[in-house]
Amino acid sequence: MKTRKGGMFGWLTQGRLALLIILLVLVADQWIKIAVKTGMYMHERIRITNWFYILFTENPGMAFGWEFFDKLFLTSFRIIAVAVIAYFLFRAIRKGVPTGFVTCMSLVVAGAAGNIIDCVFYGLIFNNPPVPFKAHFVPFGTGYGSVFHGRVVDMFYFPIIDANWPTWMPWVGGQHFVFFSPVFNLADAAITCGILALLLFYNKRISG
Repeated sequence: MKTRKGGMFGWLTQGRLALLIILLVLVADQWIKIAVKTGMYMHERIRITNWFYILFTENPGMAFGWEFFDKLFLTSFRIIAVAVIAYFLFRAIRKGVPTGFVTCMSLVVAGAAGNIIDCVFYGLIFNNPPVPFKAHFVPFGTGYGSVFHGRVVDMFYFPIIDANWPTWMPWVGGQHFVFFSPVFNLADAAITCGILALLLFYNKRISG
């Protein structure tokens, strides 16, 4: 078996790096979500620039608000997926993979775990007030949903292009469109960046 330079000390260093990345992403992700959920009412938006808004939304589905599967199935799948990815990350570190690979895998684990926290616990610890009231913590188990049925908090909205199609275009002429309309969170961003970096820089290692 190929051993990475640095032996056990190198393994411990990469292990600490993975734990640090996961911890930092989880803390930052949850801090942002709780701040938005308790400080804004549903669908409230704060303009940062013309192409960047903080827009409070929630979704019961997948990343970027996509929804294809039953909620219980999706949350269970997420938990299993994180456990599997974390196991492969542990094995990869033991085998002596590049530090960049460890970083990418750690981002994916942290992002997936961040959204799992919302799904598992937010329905138990938050109420669900009507607009324009803001959510707040409630006694555990008295929130808006049961375990595994919490909603994922999203807030980053980048309508880079917000315009109408030219009237001369067939079928869509004059219709309104927004380029990059999904609303997402830090966990989604960590997953996306980690996967893209893996595909771009470690494609051979993944396929091999």
